[in-house]
Amino acid sequence: MGINSLFPYQLYLVISEEACKEKNFLKVAEEAILGGTDIIQLREKDCSTEDFLRKAEQLKEITDKYNIPLIINDNAEVAEALNTSGIHVGNNDISPVELRQQNFWKDKLIGYSIEYFDQLSNEQTYFSDYLGISPVFATATKTDTVTEWGLDGIARIRSVTTKPLVAIGNISAKNAVEIIQAGADCIAVVSAICSADNPQKAAYELKNKILK
Repeated sequence: MGINSLFPYQLYLVISEEACKEKNFLKVAEEAILGGTDIIQLREKDCSTEDFLRKAEQLKEITDKYNIPLIINDNAEVAEALNTSGIHVGNNDISPVELRQQNFWKDKLIGYSIEYFDQLSNEQTYFSDYLGISPVFATATKTDTVTEWGLDGIARIRSVTTKPLVAIGNISAKNAVEIIQAGADCIAVVSAICSADNPQKAAYELKNKILK
């Protein structure tokens, strides 16, 4: 399977200040980029829009410096204010259909989380640029998930859609290759980079596992 020209990213970092614990999340992001991260999503579920905007603005300075796309998790106001590359939404967020109806979102990246197999036939999937397969394996990072897809789930989803698939959920250098082999186009990680002693090295190892 070749790289999709509309979504050529293979290593996707989902970052938050909390996930980085005692480390500076901006420094972690920059190290991750230097290690090979292709795209970054800022996910801040528990802070105000004002704080989210401040963090996103700081992070965008770094992603812009390296020409890395910045995706905002479930906050269209922040994404629009900073003109970021896109947004990622789930079932309980603003829908891809609603977003595409607005001029700002016509040419932006929209990611959509798949939690049920029947979502693959709905119009939200049709209007999305990539699908987040969440989680592949259960993880403490996200506790409100519905389906643990596993490798068979990725393969099943791959069999019915040509959309780029971004796998997330307890992914590490140990299982990254088999996740790509199962049909994912890209792996997304949180702890594997954010909790690493050396985020740059962790990103480098992950990227070199999955290079196509």
